[in-house]
This record gives sequence, C-alpha cells and structure tokens, in this order.
Amino acid sequence: MSQHILRTYDDELKEVRSVIVRMGSLAAEQLADSMRALKDQDTDLAQEARAADKALDALEVQAENTVVGVFARRAPVADDLREVVSALKMSTMIERMGDYAKNIARRTIAIAEGQGVVLMPHLLDEMATEANEMIQDVMDAYVQRGADEAIAVWERDEHLDNMYNAAYRQILARMMEAPEHIAILSHYLMIAKNLERIGDQATNVAEQVYYTITGRFLEEARQARDENARLP
Repeated sequence: MSQHILRTYDDELKEVRSVIVRMGSLAAEQLADSMRALKDQDTDLAQEARAADKALDALEVQAENTVVGVFARRAPVADDLREVVSALKMSTMIERMGDYAKNIARRTIAIAEGQGVVLMPHLLDEMATEANEMIQDVMDAYVQRGADEAIAVWERDEHLDNMYNAAYRQILARMMEAPEHIAILSHYLMIAKNLERIGDQATNVAEQVYYTITGRFLEEARQARDENARLP
C-alpha cells in the first residue's frame, strides 16, 4: 500500500482507540458523579449523572460507525482485526458501565425523596473507589499496551466481589434491625450490585485488552501460568 493509504489507515485505527478511551474516561466520571451525588444526597448532580449517559451512548454509536468504516474500507486482518473487533466489544462493555452508573443516580434520587434519613453503608464508598480505579487502570493498560496491567485489573475482580458480599450482608443486617427502612435500604442493596457489575465489565474489558495485545485469551494464559507454577 502507498504511504498515504497506510497513514490514513493508521489514523482510522487511532480514531477507534481514541473513542474507546473517551468512553472509559466518561464512564469513570459518570460513576464518580453518581457516588458523590449519593453521599451528598444531591439530586441535581444525580440528574446530571443520569443525563451524562446520553453522551456515552453517542460515543458507542460513534465507535460502531468507526469500526464498520474500517471493515468496509480496509478489510483488516491479523493484529488489526483483533484491534477493531475487541474495540467494538469494549464499547458495549463500557456503555453498560454507564447504564449501571445511571441506575445508581436514579436510585440516589429515590433515596433522597424517601422518608427518613438512612446513612449510606460505608462499604459502598469503598466499592465505588475500587470500581473507578479498575476502569481507569484498564484504560491505562489499553493505552499503554500493558498486558500485565490488564491481568492485574482482571485479578482485582475477586476483591470487589468480596466487598460486595460484605456489603450485602451489612445491608441485610440493617434491614432486620430497622424494617421501617427496608425500602431505602433496598436501593442501597441494588447500588452495591451495580458497583459489582461495573467491576465485572472492567474485568471483561481487561480480557479484551489482553487479547488485543497478545492474541491470547486471558483465562487460558492464567491457567497455563498456574499449571507452570505447580510444576516441580
């Protein structure tokens, strides 16, 4: 191919990466705003966090259109094919993160408008911090082409799951202690689940990042590593 075509092709691949990174940044920001609104019982900020999901949806459409354009014009193969297919999958995963953050904002409004004051379980704040860091770290791995960094994010999912289980038990205990607050505590319970699911999506993105970089599936690579570690 001529230098001009190669340069144009490279620009198109860069555009795909750029959209994915922008989506990740927006999802992390939306989650942070949703949780700040929850802690402060700020319904205006919660509404802004809900509205931010439209921008994330628009970026997902842009990612899809960009990838379709690359397929139509370039018929990518090998490494480039992995790149664009994984980007398409990641755009859907990140968009789902935004849906979960939007749900947190929606439940924040319900909590603020509910009867009585029910303090937010402290574990939710810790879960949100972990989930947000997972989003940012997996995006850094994507930008820096860091396979080891992608694995590190993937392995943190278990920690977030453990935090969710602890939060679940904590909230159920509060429901039994104060049944009059079950309605509001149910919202907190679903917020905990949304945070856990955001972590799941960050883990899924990590798998795609690893595959993009190495051409191998992360689960298979981990199994091979564990088997080698057991060898005498």
